[in-house]
Amino acid sequence: MIHKYKLGGYNICLDVHSGAVHVLDDIAYDILDYCDENMPQSPSERLKEELGKKYSQSDIEDTYEALYELYKEGILFSADDYEQFADMMTKAPVKSMCINISHDCNLRCEYCFAAKGDFGQGRCLMSLETAKKAIDFIIANSGTRRNLEVDFFGGEPLMNFDVVKQTVEYARSIEKKYNKNFRFTITTNGLLLDDEKTEYINREMNNAVLSLDGRKEVNDRLRVTPNGKGCYDIIVPKYQKLVAGRGDKDYYIRGTFTKYNLDFTNDVLHFKELGFDQLSIEPVVSDPKLDYSIKYEDLPVVFKEYEKLAQTIIESRKKGEYYNFFHFMIDLNQGPCAIKRLRGCGCGNEYVAVTPQGDIYPCHQFVGHEQYKMGNLNDGTFDNDMKQMFAKANVYTKENCKNCWAKFYCSGGCNANNFQYEGDIKKSHKTSCELEKKRLECAIMIKAALAEDSDEIPCDGEDCFSSCC
Repeated sequence: MIHKYKLGGYNICLDVHSGAVHVLDDIAYDILDYCDENMPQSPSERLKEELGKKYSQSDIEDTYEALYELYKEGILFSADDYEQFADMMTKAPVKSMCINISHDCNLRCEYCFAAKGDFGQGRCLMSLETAKKAIDFIIANSGTRRNLEVDFFGGEPLMNFDVVKQTVEYARSIEKKYNKNFRFTITTNGLLLDDEKTEYINREMNNAVLSLDGRKEVNDRLRVTPNGKGCYDIIVPKYQKLVAGRGDKDYYIRGTFTKYNLDFTNDVLHFKELGFDQLSIEPVVSDPKLDYSIKYEDLPVVFKEYEKLAQTIIESRKKGEYYNFFHFMIDLNQGPCAIKRLRGCGCGNEYVAVTPQGDIYPCHQFVGHEQYKMGNLNDGTFDNDMKQMFAKANVYTKENCKNCWAKFYCSGGCNANNFQYEGDIKKSHKTSCELEKKRLECAIMIKAALAEDSDEIPCDGEDCFSSCC
């Protein structure tokens, strides 16, 4: 299977199963329309006759020979070697957890999937006792895996910061006993940040996710306090101070774009102007009936904006300016392991979320959907049958994914979005799919442009770039 497309002045072909990317001239690009997984050694008479109206026969013969060499090397129309792994890791340990340390929030963001902070379950905070049980749970269910990930989430985690600190202290006090190493992340809206919290986060949190939607007028339209006022002026200086003290630890600015700011390239550039270089701005996923929702008919405008952003990033990189846009991150030399390619984030299998009441869900976006409740920390229940169901939710069990060119990069999409908007975790959310495919095309094009500029087009026979001209 291949996927070929034109973007940014490049003719690009992704060989899906090898991961190889080929930057082609016009004749090679056109010849591929006449080829498939059973590529013969010589071009067909039909190919020569039809393309002979546009190219010389010698050019056709020479270019076809070069493409056939790629085919023989297994980096063009390569066989699918991944399906054999689809049923592996169904007994994978739990390695990461989202602790909903607060089902309360000091913002009332209009698009919040968590019902503006309480997940529709009433405003409350997690007790230290429950948080300790969550740490005990991940240790007990992590098998021999040493590195464990815990994300403090909400609502707003800083509203329960004392319990955050005590939970970290508890995990650190027992991790060596069980041969574990915890990596902590905190996601915050920034309102309650002060010098003490900032210093603690920069010392103890391996990653900090900082919510900000972009320009002041964009952010303050939907990210408002209970009294209806925007939060931009409060949080931006606090984020700048926190990031300045991060050192080599990870962080990223996490924004959401809606129908109101389809010119989101300007928001990304605004992040950069504020001094941030680790950036994410993601499309709102919401009921299409809502005014701010991105609808399927909006996709052409969004696609053009992604192309604009991609070109902006290329121009910046060539000038020596670096900022990392999360959705354009792609590794064509190694990439994720086979299991990650097939199944994605591990929701409900390697990853779970815990509520203040101790309820266990496949991830934070499933919280409140009782049919997906997996158990409870207080009574020691855990539904391993549901865990197995999520373990088997991969690109080969999702009908719309198994023959999709993007399957090894989106890994079947978000199970929660699939459930909420399509009614089935194995039925891909159409709008999200189209957005993901466009981002991937832009990401690969960026790689092609930067590789060309540096005269570095490696080809190692596996995940690679090649140039066929």
